[in-house]
Amino acid sequence: MTYHLGLTGSIGTGKSTTAQMFADLGCAVWDADAAVHRIYDVGGTAVAPLWVVFPDVIVEGAVSRTALREHLSKYPNDFNMLNEIVHPLVAADCAAFKEICEADIAIYDIPLLFENGTEAELDAVCVTSVDAETQRARVLARGTMNEEQFEQIKSRQMSDADKRARADYIVETDALDHARQQVGAIVTKIRGEMLRA
Repeated sequence: MTYHLGLTGSIGTGKSTTAQMFADLGCAVWDADAAVHRIYDVGGTAVAPLWVVFPDVIVEGAVSRTALREHLSKYPNDFNMLNEIVHPLVAADCAAFKEICEADIAIYDIPLLFENGTEAELDAVCVTSVDAETQRARVLARGTMNEEQFEQIKSRQMSDADKRARADYIVETDALDHARQQVGAIVTKIRGEMLRA
């Protein structure tokens, strides 16, 4: 039997690092962003349908995330159409992972987990959280987006407070050792409950 734990958190709250901590403890991890990379790559399932509606975002047979970001900043209303195409393809990738997963705990690293209503399909949800100043500093330090793009992404995400209120588990990512300690406690608790079930 596999326990299905969702992992979410706003941009810059340390979700990917936390997912790796779960993996280090023997959990299987499905990463929604990695799934998007797969379906956007050459031969990926999103390339043909996106080429039909947004031909300007296809570069050398793959979806260019840079071109897509530029397109969406010019035409923000196209987000809905993009989501209608991409979400079912990402869901299919997730279903394929579930089918072959043999780990006792499976982690589903999904940025818009609550926004998409995915929590209904999971046993519990863990939220990564950090103070707003640290979050902003982390994102801008990556050098991949400016302040305006960061705010645009944040505006499409549920607030940290709302996510925390809906979480079964919260991992404060203020320091690596502290986060690792919390992840260890969550895994120990879930494994203990599974033994008693």
